[in-house]
Amino acid sequence: MPQTQIACPNCRQMIAANIEQLFDVTQDPQAKQRLLGGVSNTARCPYCGFQGRLATPIVYHDNAKELLLTFFPPELNVPVNEQEKVIGPLIKKVTDALPPEKRKGYLLKPIPNLSYESMIKLILEKDGVTPEMLKEQQERVQLVERLIQASSKDVRREIIKQNEKLLDEQFFALFSRLAQSAAGSGQQQIAQTMIELQNQLLEETSFGRQLRESVGELEAATKSLQEAGQGLTREKLLEIVLQSPSEARLRAYVSLARGGMDYQFFQLLTDKIERSSGEEKAKLEAMRQKLLDYTDEVDKQIEARYKQAQEVVERILAEEDIPRAVEANLQRITQDVVDIATQMLRQASERNDYARMGKLQKMIETLRQASMPPEVEFIERLLDIPDDSALEKILEENQQMVNDEFMQALIGLVAQMDQAAEQGNPEAKALSEKLNRVYKTAMKISMKKNLG
Repeated sequence: MPQTQIACPNCRQMIAANIEQLFDVTQDPQAKQRLLGGVSNTARCPYCGFQGRLATPIVYHDNAKELLLTFFPPELNVPVNEQEKVIGPLIKKVTDALPPEKRKGYLLKPIPNLSYESMIKLILEKDGVTPEMLKEQQERVQLVERLIQASSKDVRREIIKQNEKLLDEQFFALFSRLAQSAAGSGQQQIAQTMIELQNQLLEETSFGRQLRESVGELEAATKSLQEAGQGLTREKLLEIVLQSPSEARLRAYVSLARGGMDYQFFQLLTDKIERSSGEEKAKLEAMRQKLLDYTDEVDKQIEARYKQAQEVVERILAEEDIPRAVEANLQRITQDVVDIATQMLRQASERNDYARMGKLQKMIETLRQASMPPEVEFIERLLDIPDDSALEKILEENQQMVNDEFMQALIGLVAQMDQAAEQGNPEAKALSEKLNRVYKTAMKISMKKNLG
């Protein structure tokens, strides 16, 4: 997203900000995330420290939900007839972008919102978010904002202590999405602040410490299983599991190798228990019970996930317009949904159910096309080009792709890989070097293109 130079609302110094007035989810599924995540229409002034939302007129559109919302900040003190001159062209742009068969009556009755908050609430209500859920989410968003704005690590520490109950799994998931949005939109100063804040949260919160331990144990468990390689038999897996130094490691092995912990695996463990005695036998029996509990827990989670994924697939298949239904459900689509759809396609093929096969194939193809923005796909293609001259030639031949969205995506990826490389990740270092090479060449092409 291109940045705009604006005067800071507080000190009037010129600063860069992401200004966006039209959020058309039908044409750009990522628009909702930018609006809800606070990526657009916010500013942070490096001169006076101001940070906050900018007073910007907004039009929000979602054809799948027949939702057309408008918001004109009252603090701008613009008469209604003048507001129409700003809002009207945006609504026309929405309408013009739709094919005739999708232009319905709701487009003639946009819903005006007196406050930004009421607009966000209405969007979330259409997604099935209850007022209670919304209140909790708003509290978490406000907490993220307070932590980012805190003047020092000690101030953050005090805020963390006062809000420990909000620092749960949902908070960390929200924080991760906001951090990714900041990095992806070129807000490098905020992204860097959030990286520092994340490290503090992992150190100073109960859930953060659990998360860090869980990640560490998963990495250690993954390493052990990888070292076993092709020689990972049930006997070897049992040997590795029995050496677990902690319950967290035991859980990690279950999450990574549940498929190998079948009847034969547990029979091997039972045989070992029967050959043991005393304290060793009691220890093995306790471990067997923990393994049974953990595998049962994983099985229930998988069952729940797959049931939810199946419901999403069936909801999409029930619609006549499969591509439109996929777009309307993009936020609910996970890898489980893709796996279930693929499995259903195989079953439909075995039954010669051609009608269902056609819908599933259309769904999978639409998902494939929607899964990767064209600029990211182009960047991945460029990374495989071995030399600078060939890279420059490809970019010259595809100058239409070297636009603001492409450059912003590239800048975001460079920043992420540079950060990971600084933390000692050797794979990230190699990828960072490739991305920087692409960035330098792309910048050269972009400048030539802009100069005509």
